[in-house]
Amino acid sequence: MKIPRGLLGLMVCVTCSSLSGIAHAQTPAPAQAPPAAAAPPPPPTPIPFDDALLKAANDLFSKANLNGAPDKLTLVIDPLIDGVTGAQSNATHLEEKRITDLVKSSYPRFQVARFSSDSVAKSPVVLIGTFTAVNNAGVAGGAKDAYRICLALADMRTKTIISKGVARALPQGIDPTPAAFFNDSPVFAKDASTDSYIKTCQGTKVGDNVDQAYADRIVVASLVNDGIEAYDAGRYRDALDAYQSALKTPGGEQLRVLNGIYLANIKLHRTRVAMAAFGKVIDYGLASDKLAVKFLFRPSSTLFINDRSLRAPYDAWLETIAERTAAKQGCLEVVGHTSATGLPAVNDRLSALRGDYIKDRLEDNEKSLRGRLIATGRGSREMIVGTGRDDASDALDRRVEFKVSPCGGAPGGRST
Repeated sequence: MKIPRGLLGLMVCVTCSSLSGIAHAQTPAPAQAPPAAAAPPPPPTPIPFDDALLKAANDLFSKANLNGAPDKLTLVIDPLIDGVTGAQSNATHLEEKRITDLVKSSYPRFQVARFSSDSVAKSPVVLIGTFTAVNNAGVAGGAKDAYRICLALADMRTKTIISKGVARALPQGIDPTPAAFFNDSPVFAKDASTDSYIKTCQGTKVGDNVDQAYADRIVVASLVNDGIEAYDAGRYRDALDAYQSALKTPGGEQLRVLNGIYLANIKLHRTRVAMAAFGKVIDYGLASDKLAVKFLFRPSSTLFINDRSLRAPYDAWLETIAERTAAKQGCLEVVGHTSATGLPAVNDRLSALRGDYIKDRLEDNEKSLRGRLIATGRGSREMIVGTGRDDASDALDRRVEFKVSPCGGAPGGRST
């Protein structure tokens, strides 16, 4: 059969057109560029301390989820702490007083009771809070130019968070000086009890469960509070009784308790018993692989501070640290730290020299430690507090740290 030439051309064109359409249909559309990431929200604006605390506290109580709760609620305050060090301070004590006054004047449904084992046994609402120096813009290593207030209400009947209140405060007029017990405590180490408190405040939202470790240790926390209050008031016998009671309670073997037993015995002039207690503090820290001891040095020097009353226990501390490390046949990295005052290169060198000095002192006390210690310096790169005040409030930034390290390194090592 012959197909007319014109019709053949038409068929070819139709076929080409059809194939072209199919090709277009099968060609995927070009991928669209992802939308630009939304700009991060601006940092909160810090406001004066009194205003910031009032804002956080009013938000906390006015927005509390009290559905099904009785007409009157017992409220106890588990003392507020620094969100990094876990220490109570003049600032956190002032917060507690202001909050208590506010509750009594404006929120009569809450009946404020003392934080004690008796009140805790009644499953009250517990107020916890942290007060933390921060860089307001969130810049890592940036200047601490604001304080973050975090408040939370925990209903211990349901073990849930029923309200939160947060704010940012300007640093002017704030006194972060540690309370007497925390100022005198010689050792800082990671502590599960303090971590659980901070997590319950900072790491939760309304409706979340209370951190289980915090709930399990709240009775111990009330006994520890008894001890701290007694110590701060100069009632050292009462403080010792409270710490010893806490130690016998499940969950009571924690740093604040061990520090407290040491401090109370020192104040009672029971030196031998105190140093035995200090040994347990060191064992606790070494078991967590790292502890920091507050050795205070003269400015820009490797010599201890001139104040004889402050440096008096240092020889005994060093002897105990050496003895306990040797008994465990352990190896340590001795790490010097400084605050940010001064040039970074100078701080690096100074911190290394301080680490060397402590290392040499430990080896003088226990010859068996030679070859099992290494000294290093971190300058101001690992500050804990970081406010740059260079007073009692940031003494931990000028600490000497002991880190458990694997044995077998270079004997008598020194490193910067």
